[in-house]
Amino acid sequence: MPCRTAILISGSGTNLQSFIDKVGDGTLDLDLCLVFSNKPGAFGLERARKAGIPTACIEHGDFDDRESFDRAVAAVIDEARPDLIVLAGFMRILSPWFVQYYEGRIVNIHPALLPKYPGLNTHQRVLDAGDEWHGSTVHFVTEELDGGPRILAGRLRVDPAETADELQHRVQTVEHQIYPQAAGLVGSGRVEFVNGETWIDGEVAEKPIVETFD
Repeated sequence: MPCRTAILISGSGTNLQSFIDKVGDGTLDLDLCLVFSNKPGAFGLERARKAGIPTACIEHGDFDDRESFDRAVAAVIDEARPDLIVLAGFMRILSPWFVQYYEGRIVNIHPALLPKYPGLNTHQRVLDAGDEWHGSTVHFVTEELDGGPRILAGRLRVDPAETADELQHRVQTVEHQIYPQAAGLVGSGRVEFVNGETWIDGEVAEKPIVETFD
């Protein structure tokens, strides 16, 4: 049985579309059982509907605090019975309660070669530092922002003459390849979260799998 997967979004859903496409062409063995958004106007919801994926939306502004919103979200997610939760442009910092409740079952992607450059504005920071490599990293979600154990990273060489926007566009292309791939590894059981660490093929992975792109 394919791994039941819920995808959480807040915007246009370009990463979501990469999952939809790869499930559609048979290269990704996941059962996309829910797309959830905290914004009713998110175009990603329309992408999901066109693909026949159930959708749900709860606006965070209707709640007094982060945890009460997260508990309402979890109630909706649990109805879909997912084994894996994918954060794909979900622009909310998760409460400790939510992270603990779904421990080991949430993955995220960050536009940097973690542990370098957690946080925002990663593309400009890479250019300012004169780094040779940049990319994105898929990791399990823990309470440490962008600090969970890493699964898979995609890297490319930085052109010192390019702008942050140009670099961002190239990195997004990498993300659309590695995020479904990483989720598929978790869904198949080859990658697991065990005692706060990533295990790959039954062994502790001190470093993520790294793939290089042009």
